[in-house]
Amino acid sequence: MPIIPPPTPAPSPPPQQPSPSRSDPEVSTHVSAFSSLSSAARRQHLYALIQECTPSELLFLSTTIAPLLKRDFLRALPPEVSLYILSFIDDPRTLARAALVSRYWNELLKDEYLWKTMCIRHGFSRDAEAVECYRRDHLRDDGWIAPNSPDAGRQGEQSQSPLFSARGLQPPRPQDYNFPYRKFFIYEYIRTSNWLNKGKLLRIHRALLHPPPPDPSMPGQLAQQDQGPLANPAIPTSIAIDGQWVVVGLANSRIHIFSARTGVLSRTLIGHESGVWAVALISEGGQRVGQDTSIHPYEGDSLVASEAQDGALSPPLRTAVGLDKADAPPKMLLRGRSIPDPFSNGGRPERPRTGKPSHAGGASDGWGQPNSLVVSGGCDKELRVWDVKSGYCIYTLRGHTSTIRCLKVLHGRPLAVSGSRDRTVRVWDVQRGRLLRVLEGHTQSVRCLDVCGNRVVSGSYDCTCRVWDVDTGACLHVLRGHFHQIYTVAFDGVRIASGGLDTTVRVWDASTGACLALLQGHTALVCQLQLTPTMLATGGSDGRVITFSLKGSNFSVVQRLAAHDSSVSGLQLDERFLVTSGNDGRVRLYEFERGEGRPAGAGATAPPLPGAQCRFVRDMCEPSESVWKVAYTRETCAILSKKAGKMVVEIWSFKP
Repeated sequence: MPIIPPPTPAPSPPPQQPSPSRSDPEVSTHVSAFSSLSSAARRQHLYALIQECTPSELLFLSTTIAPLLKRDFLRALPPEVSLYILSFIDDPRTLARAALVSRYWNELLKDEYLWKTMCIRHGFSRDAEAVECYRRDHLRDDGWIAPNSPDAGRQGEQSQSPLFSARGLQPPRPQDYNFPYRKFFIYEYIRTSNWLNKGKLLRIHRALLHPPPPDPSMPGQLAQQDQGPLANPAIPTSIAIDGQWVVVGLANSRIHIFSARTGVLSRTLIGHESGVWAVALISEGGQRVGQDTSIHPYEGDSLVASEAQDGALSPPLRTAVGLDKADAPPKMLLRGRSIPDPFSNGGRPERPRTGKPSHAGGASDGWGQPNSLVVSGGCDKELRVWDVKSGYCIYTLRGHTSTIRCLKVLHGRPLAVSGSRDRTVRVWDVQRGRLLRVLEGHTQSVRCLDVCGNRVVSGSYDCTCRVWDVDTGACLHVLRGHFHQIYTVAFDGVRIASGGLDTTVRVWDASTGACLALLQGHTALVCQLQLTPTMLATGGSDGRVITFSLKGSNFSVVQRLAAHDSSVSGLQLDERFLVTSGNDGRVRLYEFERGEGRPAGAGATAPPLPGAQCRFVRDMCEPSESVWKVAYTRETCAILSKKAGKMVVEIWSFKP
């Protein structure tokens, strides 16, 4: 027999609150008499009444009176005053909690000028490249309109906060308030937190350093004595990285291309006959600067050493290098002159006449071509230009008579500069596939290069550096002073830094060629250098990393770091972080001090602060046998190491 559950009892009725309309006539008479009393008499009456109340009645009074005493002080004040009060809060978590108090507070805390101040206070305005990348990668998808566009005024009216429009007031925002400072702050805050804590390991790739020996018993396999010497190991020799791709050149003549967004191995470029010693990555898009080699083909110029090869290209490859326009509409670029810097007080500051320095990650800005390109060189003496999208080799450029040891590509121009053991520096047109210049003067192997604008600095084993003009081919300065071979140079358009086997670093004036400083502190080969507008960082085979201040003329030491137990194999810094790698198998992250007193807009182009020391944060990966290379962008870091006898590629993401 089924069991019928008992019926659920009905809920108890809620307590009835007394209504003024249903009050007892005696209560109404008492209230009328109370309202006619004076202020002092009313207080005496209330005090006497409270003394007669029971605890439960006092609790009722407390719960009734407490909500009546609450006051929203921000709503009572003008919005300008409320925002001024909130501007003293420097903890973003406090502002986030305040936004949950009420709808009015939430709307008030959406004010963009408030978050602009937070960006400046937390140092997110110091790197103009970060703002530019955010515009390019995020704002176009969100429907953001440039302040000077015809629709900017209409968008500004729609985006004005209701708390201002309801009172007929104008928000105290700058002219470029359409820039989403709040979203930008949240994005940068989370990204920075990911760097400080731990990012996401997108993918880890392992490969044998040495290929397995062939099995003669297998059909089609040759015995080792019939194959010649063993193939070169898969040791990484060079790396280049941008927001889309990670390019790794190997000693076994191959080039691996990984996606910087997913970590997947996308392409393996095969074509070089010997080890690859230098790679350069040209990002897609960009804007052409300087002389256009496709419009001005240098006809009749005696310095042009070879004919162009672009006539034999297929239409897809001509499109890839930007010779023919693609059918698809070009990508909108947000880095034009008409868009001001949202963190400057009077528009974007004028770029220095010296040009844009090279990226520490080995990538360069494109000249408007739709596809990313890779330029590579190595022991086979050939320079090759590759299309990343298809993996095809576009050009094979010959001219060097020995190993190509170093390679750079100019920003916004299809010009690649290579240095070789044949003692020459050569300038190539990678868009049309030809040799433009042969720069001669060094008496020994050219070991290192750096570029800025139309200037190139080369360092050689002949103990000298030379400054070249790529447009004229002229040698502007010969920098003499080192006593041993030069292994690394850095050039920012104003200063040149060089280091080598004599354990010293020299700083030169790029315009005059004069030696400004002789910096000491290393006890072995100086193999890593990077210049910022305010700081010089050096790394040596002694495991030390030393930072020097470029403020003034004394070039004082800021900090000496015992970063590694063996040679420093990689060094890169930006406005906030310093990343080092060493042959001791470690990759270390340091953070620079923040400048709290920097004025608004003044620090957008000069990170890090002069004299800023850095603190150790964490090891970025598990210890390995050795770390060959490390390179990073704002959102991705690639680490090339040796573990258990294998070549390991780790790609980390710090994207929110």
